[in-house]
Amino acid sequence: MTKNARRAQIVGTGLIGGSIALALRARGWHITGRDIDAHRAERALELGVLDVVGSDAEAELTFVAVPASVLEAEIRKTLRETKGIVTDTGSVKTTVARGIDDPRFIPGHPMAGSEQEGVDGASEEIFDGAVWVLTPTVGSDDFGLRDLQMVLASIGCDVVTMTPERHDALVAIVSHVPHLTAASLMCLADDRALDDAPLLRLAAGGFRDMTRVAAGHPEIWLDICEENRDAIVSVLDEFSARIGNIREIVARSDRTGLTNLLSQARKARTNLPSRYVRPQELVELRIPIPDRKGQIANITMLAADCEVNVADIEIAHSAEGAQGVLVLVVAQAEVQRFLAVLAGQGYRPTTRELA
Repeated sequence: MTKNARRAQIVGTGLIGGSIALALRARGWHITGRDIDAHRAERALELGVLDVVGSDAEAELTFVAVPASVLEAEIRKTLRETKGIVTDTGSVKTTVARGIDDPRFIPGHPMAGSEQEGVDGASEEIFDGAVWVLTPTVGSDDFGLRDLQMVLASIGCDVVTMTPERHDALVAIVSHVPHLTAASLMCLADDRALDDAPLLRLAAGGFRDMTRVAAGHPEIWLDICEENRDAIVSVLDEFSARIGNIREIVARSDRTGLTNLLSQARKARTNLPSRYVRPQELVELRIPIPDRKGQIANITMLAADCEVNVADIEIAHSAEGAQGVLVLVVAQAEVQRFLAVLAGQGYRPTTRELA
């Protein structure tokens, strides 16, 4: 192990856990890992994903990347056995956030993946540009949250902070229902192919892109659909109504209605947010904050609320007095609306251009 290397632990050495390990190892971290299946952990060691198989009581940061059915038990075990921050990678956050009350636990969800399965499909590159959502609770450790945000940014993630409840409502729209929709469309095509063999041979790029996620492993979706059932059903109801509306537009040959719908969709798709990578597009904000728990979480949640991308984050301590300064780097094009929101919450930030 490199002298003074930072230490992390991976619980669950599958695709996501293995990819986290690779991303951190590439940046000089020492990685220990374990899995309920000893063969999977040994395979991760064989592939160079881990430095050591086992547990590390001195780990600064532990990622629990296991199925939802054993997630809470593994988080509790990790909190007992380690001293550092513990986060998870589960797709549903409300249940686990309410179930575990420990300042060292910060729930998380990397919105990244692959059609590959297991540690053999792991890749450090899957997090490059991916959104990683953190859902701290009222009691979450501020400095642990700051450090976790910085670590995730260092492996290429766009880190977004929000409440667990809001996360679950939003991922039902952008992740869970799209997966079920892709699966349904794929099954429709497969059923039709029984009567018309050439059908699947005609599947071109658009169909393949739209149904790509249907190739994911079915098992994880059983727990997701159970834990986030209410939000998913609500979105499915709304989606069903929209599909019904599209059916009527097409049935009536309503060209104006169809043009409006497709134009709205095109504009929304074109305007999906992108990351800012050029220094001249960035501004540094210095925000004085009182020495009270939850300040970092509150400010980063405000950023998410007004769709402001936080490119970097750090804390500068005040030499005297019970306050510090939270330093954020944000996109210049977004800074004015963020300043207005911060002012509305009683914060008094200053700004500095980076270029």
